[in-house]
Amino acid sequence: MTTERFSEQVVRDLSRHIPQTEMRLVASPLYTDEDVLWVPYQRISAVAAALKPHYPFLMDICGVDYPEREKRFEVVYHFADPERQNRLRVKTQISEQDAVPSLVAVYQGANWFEREAFDMFGIMFSGHPNLRRILCHEDFVGHPLRKDYPADRRQSLVTPLEHVFARDRERMLSEEEDHLSDKVWLNIGPAHPATHGTLRFMAVLEGETISKVDIEIGYLHRCFEKMAETHSYNQVIPYTDRLNYCSAPLNNNAWCRAVEKLCGIKIPDRAKVIRIILDEFSRIIDHCVCIGTQLVDIGALTNFWLFFRPREAVYDLFEKLCGARLTVSLARVGGLGFDIPDSAWIEQAFKTCAIILEAHQEIDTLVTKNRIFVSRMVGITPISAKDAIDWGFTGPCLRACGVPRDLRKDIPYGGYENFAFDIPIGETGDCYDRYMVRMEEIKQSVRIIQQALKGLPSGPITIDNTDIALPRKEDVYGNIEGLMHQFMKVIYDVQPPVGEIYSASEGANGELGFYIISDGTGKPYRVKCRPPCFAIFQSFTKLLEGHMVADAIAALGTINIVAGELDR
Repeated sequence: MTTERFSEQVVRDLSRHIPQTEMRLVASPLYTDEDVLWVPYQRISAVAAALKPHYPFLMDICGVDYPEREKRFEVVYHFADPERQNRLRVKTQISEQDAVPSLVAVYQGANWFEREAFDMFGIMFSGHPNLRRILCHEDFVGHPLRKDYPADRRQSLVTPLEHVFARDRERMLSEEEDHLSDKVWLNIGPAHPATHGTLRFMAVLEGETISKVDIEIGYLHRCFEKMAETHSYNQVIPYTDRLNYCSAPLNNNAWCRAVEKLCGIKIPDRAKVIRIILDEFSRIIDHCVCIGTQLVDIGALTNFWLFFRPREAVYDLFEKLCGARLTVSLARVGGLGFDIPDSAWIEQAFKTCAIILEAHQEIDTLVTKNRIFVSRMVGITPISAKDAIDWGFTGPCLRACGVPRDLRKDIPYGGYENFAFDIPIGETGDCYDRYMVRMEEIKQSVRIIQQALKGLPSGPITIDNTDIALPRKEDVYGNIEGLMHQFMKVIYDVQPPVGEIYSASEGANGELGFYIISDGTGKPYRVKCRPPCFAIFQSFTKLLEGHMVADAIAALGTINIVAGELDR
């Protein structure tokens, strides 16, 4: 007896609610979370509205370019249902002249994702409230992720920067029905200590209270997705280091897991556990940077140094493992590039856990109940669980709203099901809850690491398959077959089968997803990175309304924007 999939039930329900709509469900033979629903682009808004009760999360929207087709673009929507741990990918095809109905009225989180697809591909979204470029400069000519846009094309910035303030003010006045001209306009960033040179927002003030905010990003665009199309799968790994550079191994491992899912391979147990150790150390130092820099921004410098001591201790471990500290490129498709050198490394890892907990206790004592800190954080920029889900929040910011969603528990991957740890949650989703969730997550990550170090299995760290991984060095130097496999792997690298997958990992900021389309060659046809803080940051305009300028600085630190991940 064949059990009906949830996606099939949903499509049957859609057919009743949206009659005379041509829909086609393509069920994945391998994964229940890879089903694809094709719909006409004219009906995408109605389909999304009918899907929302089943899939409350809109995780991502992206474009794919097929220039040889009559309908050149595919628009791909990723929906998620955390209650049933189910996902659905919805696709539609359009030509360059078509405009897809916007989903902003259905999912608030569609806003920036649609703007990104417009910016990168030129895909139009009818009914979008503010469809303009988001990552590229307004003077940029063309759409960089189209296949006919060369990866090495350079463009010069020609607009005088002194006109930026006046330009934004004029645009915001034209968009707003209320009269804003008699209010105070304040530009914050990018040359501001709290925006770290990579963010800028224009605040309209009534006294010191913010009534409207406009955000500008794109100052640190790394062209990750374009570069992924021109490099082999293992060559992409160093580019993932530079997404969230505060927790590079997390990005390495997430990318490799995605490619391994595409190839249908499983890595050795030892590699799984070492990846978990690296992921959790990375999560810890990411939270250390987030909390430490946020405390600096609101005037508590000492804590910054207290949290940077464990961060440097973790970097010492990375350096002994692979020779690098910040951008490590530790993972490989099929396993790892480096094994734990000796028992001394494990002993040092235990000592590093003790250093982390000591620093954590010091900061907890200094800050958590500090009267000034509490007054700056409690009740500042709260967000309800319903709104957070609608915006596409994941990770600590979502858990701070009281939603216990964590992919390590919900959809255990890489061996997380073998470890005991708790998921901390908040209540109001304000700055204080975000701080407390991250503080508790540091302790839970230490708990996972200690379990993993005690139960570290022996064995290889890379899959024994020369179609996937490099051969052993003794084979390369000792026999002709090993030398040939080394040569072929370096030249052609991994060549996954034709197909596509979406793989999600629990990054330090939330769901880090990679959508990969393979054409059967050694280079991806299309890679879309779903960065956690992109969806979160787009809500910043609503979070700040009614709060004061000083609150903007406190809030910005607690949502933890990493520009390399945000802009990619």
